[in-house]
Amino acid sequence: MKNLKDNMGNLLMSLCELVIGILLLINPTGFTSSVIIVIGVVLLLRGILNVISYFRTNPEEAAREHSLAGGIVLLAVGLFCVLRTDWFLAAFPMLTFLYGVIILLAGLMKIQWVVDCLRLKKKQWLLALVSAALSLICGIVIITNPFTSTAVLWTFAAVSLIVEAILDFVSVLFGGKKR
Repeated sequence: MKNLKDNMGNLLMSLCELVIGILLLINPTGFTSSVIIVIGVVLLLRGILNVISYFRTNPEEAAREHSLAGGIVLLAVGLFCVLRTDWFLAAFPMLTFLYGVIILLAGLMKIQWVVDCLRLKKKQWLLALVSAALSLICGIVIITNPFTSTAVLWTFAAVSLIVEAILDFVSVLFGGKKR
């Protein structure tokens, strides 16, 4: 039970990865569009708050904080996200490359997890090794992009996210190691 409490954040992260993978698998375009729109709305709200903050702050302090310029930039980016989700979908191959880089970096970081398990003589080091190897392989595959269509790429990204989430979940539960 202590292991469960100590790793609650990691378990929640694995659950989020699993849900995102499933949603990507079910409707990749709709899910991605929704995420982009939500991000746009958050940026719009933050931009509005920055602009309001600028006019509510005394002039000397407001001049130092640049909250008006920051608010206008956030408003512009937020509007772009809300109104031009199609641009992001067209740029998906580039975004997928960045996702592959992130997965690859996560795999490289998991190598320490494997070594830590070995040094601490944890019997579940093999789970950590499988998780690290899977991250490295998926990252490399996504970066090299051997896919002929975007639909196959979406499916691969979703399945790799689901499998990695399950492995991470099992590793955290049975490995007794915080990530």
